[in-house]
Amino acid sequence: MNPLPTAYLRQLSEAVGFDLVGFARAEPIPPESLRSWVEAGYAADMDWMKERVAERLDVSLLLPGARTVVAFANNYYRNDEEAQGSPIARYARGRDYHSTLRDRMKAFRKAVQSTYPGIGTYGSVDSGPLMEKVWAARAGLGYVGKNGCFITEPFGSWVLLATLVLDAEVDAYADGPLADRCGHCRKCLMSCPTGALVGNGRVDARACLSYQTIENRERAVPESFRVEMDNLVFGCDICQDVCPLNRRPVFAQHPRFAPRAVAGLGVLELAGLTPEQYTKFIPGTALARAHYDGLRRNAVYALGATRDSSARFLLEKLSGDSSELVRSAAQWALLQLLQ
Repeated sequence: MNPLPTAYLRQLSEAVGFDLVGFARAEPIPPESLRSWVEAGYAADMDWMKERVAERLDVSLLLPGARTVVAFANNYYRNDEEAQGSPIARYARGRDYHSTLRDRMKAFRKAVQSTYPGIGTYGSVDSGPLMEKVWAARAGLGYVGKNGCFITEPFGSWVLLATLVLDAEVDAYADGPLADRCGHCRKCLMSCPTGALVGNGRVDARACLSYQTIENRERAVPESFRVEMDNLVFGCDICQDVCPLNRRPVFAQHPRFAPRAVAGLGVLELAGLTPEQYTKFIPGTALARAHYDGLRRNAVYALGATRDSSARFLLEKLSGDSSELVRSAAQWALLQLLQ
């Protein structure tokens, strides 16, 4: 088969809704970076990052005969009035991005296979053993910044990534990552309240508030991190908000990125969510990953971090909650009101 024309693939990518697309040769990834990150303990208890390492480093183990990795990116930045000051990270305020990007990649794959029958593919949106940022960099979409976020020229770091492996070649490949534009800037490193940014684009998940509020669902958050959760209930945008490369964000027009009703809730309302309200507001959003008790626990910590005296009645009620996570968080938050 002749190489697939990238002009056609770029046109198709735009048609299904992606903002950026690039192409990289499906060559193995040197193991040092991933293995040193895992061995340093920076993956915390995200065991899936420690598993299937060989497949993460060599996509031909995921798709025999792999020749090309197609990297996609979508800008998701919104600054809607109804979500101003939301304690939810921007990427999670609208519909779950996994569904949005997965739908677009499925449409792309279906069109390619319709035009070129017999092509094999393997795709992932932040769930399979694919190193999305590595492939996006190799495909020329940008580079990994000091804060560990993927930075593009048109959209800064306000992007979501998807990756598709093909067992066919294309007629042109990227030369590699864009030039690093971080330079000597250290604003993200200095602004991280928990010191999670350890340099060279690496993040210590154990200290990252995004990890603590999303992936750490079963245990209490260490107290030294709780006190930094002022208006942070799900995810953290601090290192992106301070980044000079994000000074001129581009508004994402697609309605799937528009904030849902949950983005209009404040910390007190999230802490007091009833099961019925959870069922009303959360399904179909990324917040579901924190689960009911994890989300309430986070909001209670945030109330304690701000020492919000108006939350006393709710905290007293939650100190007797059926969930140990929420109960212990409320008891801690009440102690903060006394200080």
